[in-house]
Amino acid sequence: MFLHNQARRKVLLIGLDCAAPELVFDRWLDDLPNIRQVLRAGVYGRLRSSTPPITVPAWMSMLTGRDPGQLGIYGFHNRADYSYTHMRIASSASVRERALWDLLGDHGKRSIVIGVPPTYPVRPIPGDLISCFLTPSDAKQFTYPAELGATVRKLVGDYMVDVKGFRTDNKGWLLEQIYEMTEKRFKVAKHLLATRPWDLFALVEIGVDRIHHGFWQFMDQAHVLYPGPNPFQNAIYDYHKYVDGLIGELLAFADDDTTVLIVSDHGAKRMDGSIAINEWLVQQGYLVLNHYPSSATRFAQLDINWAETSAWSEGGYYARVFINVEGREPSGVVPQAEYASFRQILKEQIESIPDASGQPLHHLVVGPDELYREVRNVAPDLFVFFGDLYWRSAGTVGHGLIHLLENDTGPDGANHDWDGIFIMAQGQDLRHGAQLQEQRVGLQLLDVAPTVLRAFDLGVPDWMQGRIVPGRG
Repeated sequence: MFLHNQARRKVLLIGLDCAAPELVFDRWLDDLPNIRQVLRAGVYGRLRSSTPPITVPAWMSMLTGRDPGQLGIYGFHNRADYSYTHMRIASSASVRERALWDLLGDHGKRSIVIGVPPTYPVRPIPGDLISCFLTPSDAKQFTYPAELGATVRKLVGDYMVDVKGFRTDNKGWLLEQIYEMTEKRFKVAKHLLATRPWDLFALVEIGVDRIHHGFWQFMDQAHVLYPGPNPFQNAIYDYHKYVDGLIGELLAFADDDTTVLIVSDHGAKRMDGSIAINEWLVQQGYLVLNHYPSSATRFAQLDINWAETSAWSEGGYYARVFINVEGREPSGVVPQAEYASFRQILKEQIESIPDASGQPLHHLVVGPDELYREVRNVAPDLFVFFGDLYWRSAGTVGHGLIHLLENDTGPDGANHDWDGIFIMAQGQDLRHGAQLQEQRVGLQLLDVAPTVLRAFDLGVPDWMQGRIVPGRG
């Protein structure tokens, strides 16, 4: 048992989008005193992300106990149907499953939820909610209840859900924006913790993700774009120390009966380049164009001969490959009876794409039926993770090359990695300076939801994936 009989159990969950164990655990732990305090008083370990390891759907997988296939969300943009051009941005409307705050509400418990993706458009919850980075700048309502928005604006003025245009070469501006966004988010968080009733507090700070993508090449000497000594080489380190200080301010709200969690949805690593997947599909004859573009062109602007095309892809941190199936897509050409064999051949050919010098890159290519308990909505036929995630996917065509040094949608120095962080301690151990520091291995993103329910001494539904992470002792 975590607490004594009359205790009011609480969970304080601090989410750091893209926080990497190599940095937080291995390199900088001694310089992050508040994170170190939680780790030493509790249990910790690498947290294996969802497949794919990206912000959407990872956070919602974490907080519903459902994998991306069950959620029917495979990235920021998802096919809305089997047409070729109808894509839909993931949103709260995409999620039909109940999150932790909904389940806790059934037991009379209230939550404060800040920045958890995807929570826009805003939906009522048992408590208070500020929506996530997917909120458009002209949104009429970004809080629940709606009047909470006035409180937020009074506190910080223009509340920043994200740094719009974070893929930029103006790094001085970007750094200022990340700090301003984070300062405002934590100021609002402290106010709500002090003034609103709560049992679950869940905050996601996306600034860690943005600073990784914006500045990794300035920190990592192994990066292909590392410029040598530069004014931004300590930007990521300094920001981690800044966030650690803000975490310390939140920990002041954790009493003896509070379970504290510090988690991330995925990790980060340097980006060695991009594989232009649609360029490769064109060269292999799978994607047939009426006219090859004279410069790098986004997929939506390509002149495609669908009657001759058998496969195409969406770019991003990973590639989503779709097969033009007869009777499924409007101009499908691959007979359904040949689907399995065609997909297997395509998988093996993509797996064998080498680097620019002909050396193997060890790609992971897998179908949704191999990953998920259930496959909802329109999933990719193949998920492609290039070069152990040191390489991302470029969806544009017109380069004439398969291998690109940079991202094709704006400057980006990092890719996502499979493992994020998990740290958990009890308030009583934090407050009394316990020195436990037990490492857990084999942790999965889906373990978080059942672990939170256990912290409230509630049962775990049969449909919820994951295992309860044992605490101290």
